[in-house]
Amino acid sequence: MNDIDWDHPIDPKPGWTLDHVKLYVGSNGAQGQFWNGTQTLLLTTLGRVSGKPVRTPLIYGEADGRYFVVASKGGHPEDPLWYKNLTAHPEVRVQVGPKILHATAHTANSEERAAYWPLMVGHWPAYDEYQAKTDREIPIVVIEPVEQLA
Repeated sequence: MNDIDWDHPIDPKPGWTLDHVKLYVGSNGAQGQFWNGTQTLLLTTLGRVSGKPVRTPLIYGEADGRYFVVASKGGHPEDPLWYKNLTAHPEVRVQVGPKILHATAHTANSEERAAYWPLMVGHWPAYDEYQAKTDREIPIVVIEPVEQLA
């Protein structure tokens, strides 16, 4: 993680997600963390092919000092790119409000998923609808902070 330029990630293409990221980063997390009645973080993964950092805003839950995000892609049959990236490179950076953390990420095992799916549906009820739309089991990702940077 030392040779990676985490401070200059690739952001989403123009649109509402890029606007969200710019607001979040530009306000140092004072704006953007709370969005549409839920909470969001910025997850930076390493591209599985490029090795370059890629930043994505995601809804999150929190428990036991860990963060959780759902790889739903709106119920699409394929996993989102950010999820494919972190399965290849589990080292990530997370911004939660003003806090910036280095972390490791893993796909929740069946017990973790059973425990945290209701938490995540509580943050975004549409996750149940997304799961009903697809044959794949939508993964929950567990993010475990390693070091706080800011």
